[in-house]
Amino acid sequence: MSFSLNAKTRVGGKPNEVRSLGEIPAVVYGGDRPAETVVSVLTTEFTRLYNQTGESTLIDFSIDGAAPVKVLVQAVQLDPVKSLPVHIDFRQINMNKSMEVDVELNFVGEAPAVKDLAGTLTKNLDSVTVTCLPKDLVSELTVDLSLLKTFDDSIRVKDLVAPIGITIETDPEQTIAKVTPPLSEEELKALEEPVAVDLTAIEVEKKGKKEEDGAEATATEPAKKE
Repeated sequence: MSFSLNAKTRVGGKPNEVRSLGEIPAVVYGGDRPAETVVSVLTTEFTRLYNQTGESTLIDFSIDGAAPVKVLVQAVQLDPVKSLPVHIDFRQINMNKSMEVDVELNFVGEAPAVKDLAGTLTKNLDSVTVTCLPKDLVSELTVDLSLLKTFDDSIRVKDLVAPIGITIETDPEQTIAKVTPPLSEEELKALEEPVAVDLTAIEVEKKGKKEEDGAEATATEPAKKE
């Protein structure tokens, strides 16, 4: 499946003015470009596309109707309040050169240690770094949670099955997911117990502080003349 996006060269205009027109300010760099190109894309088109591609799918990117080039979404800056994209970095890709990119992990199945043993699933990674030629790039790698049968089981990076042409660069021993056991009755009871406060220690500390302050005040008083 292929994805495409149209952009137009942006000359002048403040970013907020561009956004008010229903567009997102963006830049394109990399490939054989001598410098980054300042562009804008329609907010509706990019949002729809990004929901499908994420940041590890090649996009046919055309500027002002020119022949498309291959790009990846390198970074998306979001509005801190509305969580909407306010700026995008696109990286142009050389199709004949190996590249490094983060590929998302897709967790599938259900962990028996969660279903049957009431454990809690813990995910430590949501993506891994890979190197490959652009033609071999995949949008995601699958993590099979059904392998987590007991609390001693874990899924590590080395357990991932990568397609031919893709090399995973992330530490192979790094844990991706595991299941932790539920708290025992004793542990739950301990959490519910109020924390004892040593009032005596607090009073001693306050008293010591007062004596210390008094000593400092005495030391700073000017000496009386005889």
